[in-house]
Amino acid sequence: MKCPVCGMDCVQSAKEILTTLPGIFLPCPNCSIRVLDKRAPSPSLEYGLPCSCGKRFIDEVFTHMYVIMVEEGDLTTTDPLIAVGSPLVHPGFAMDRPPFLPQKSLTLLTSAATRKTAERLMNEVPELRGVIKKENFIPGITNPNFDSVPRVYELLAGCDVRADIFPLRTGPLVMYKQQSRIHIEFPRGGYPKIQAVVQHVGNPPAKFFVDACSGVGTLGLAAACLGVPRVVLNDAWYASAFWSAFNLEVNREYLQIDRVRIYEQEEDMEKHPVMKEPVKIAETEGKQKIEVFQGDFRRLYTVLSMDPSPITVFDMFDKSDTPALHQILDEWKKNVGGEVFIP
Repeated sequence: MKCPVCGMDCVQSAKEILTTLPGIFLPCPNCSIRVLDKRAPSPSLEYGLPCSCGKRFIDEVFTHMYVIMVEEGDLTTTDPLIAVGSPLVHPGFAMDRPPFLPQKSLTLLTSAATRKTAERLMNEVPELRGVIKKENFIPGITNPNFDSVPRVYELLAGCDVRADIFPLRTGPLVMYKQQSRIHIEFPRGGYPKIQAVVQHVGNPPAKFFVDACSGVGTLGLAAACLGVPRVVLNDAWYASAFWSAFNLEVNREYLQIDRVRIYEQEEDMEKHPVMKEPVKIAETEGKQKIEVFQGDFRRLYTVLSMDPSPITVFDMFDKSDTPALHQILDEWKKNVGGEVFIP
């Protein structure tokens, strides 16, 4: 599949990416391991090279990046190893041990590196996919009032598209995202949000499911993979709505659909980054009817057919304002009805 960000082949279908599991981050018998204290400086400015199998332990990769950032003046030899940044592996899933990284399996989120350094990192560190400049804000929509255009991080070098994998009883779900545009939510052990969807969808599955604040579509597509015949995904933020649509195509082989129709491309959606009135971005043809909208969830009822009443999940970024959250849910029940839950 062609990557919509860089145009290269860094995006695979769910079927293709799942063939690399479970051994993608496991060492071969010849791999070496050096565990370092990430809160201390690197003990030396030396690093090991990848094994003959092409993998390298994550601490060794970070030492390599640390050395480059010291040489470029972004870090000093007294800075801790953790100052390099935060690792986002591809594909991401809950792990019980640190990974051995193959080529193009790491996105670095860093506040220290310059663009010049990032380009050198991409040229010299084979495990890197992309380098993102971390700022003191969270990218994407964090306020449900949609009263300002969300801020995003800057991609310094490479490509920032990566995938997370979520287990279901019907098989794993693969969700891609452009990480500089979407807030980070790495898969947690036990996958509590996925389990909440499983519980509410039931078996046999419910008839209609709405993911009102879909992000890149994880919970709505989980419901679809569990067999719900009608699913609606919606997000006001263009990047979330686009990747919800894109992930339909990624997981198409595991859904009961014949075709995905995508009506808007990312470069066109970027011209209207936040939408109030819902606009259909994509829909499927086949046994399952799955639709993706970009719009304010408070207006989504205007484009929904309420027969039958849906099960609706609200996975908003900020769940701390309880009164506001209850007001949103009460308004949804008034306009749409059906069962509503927060994962």
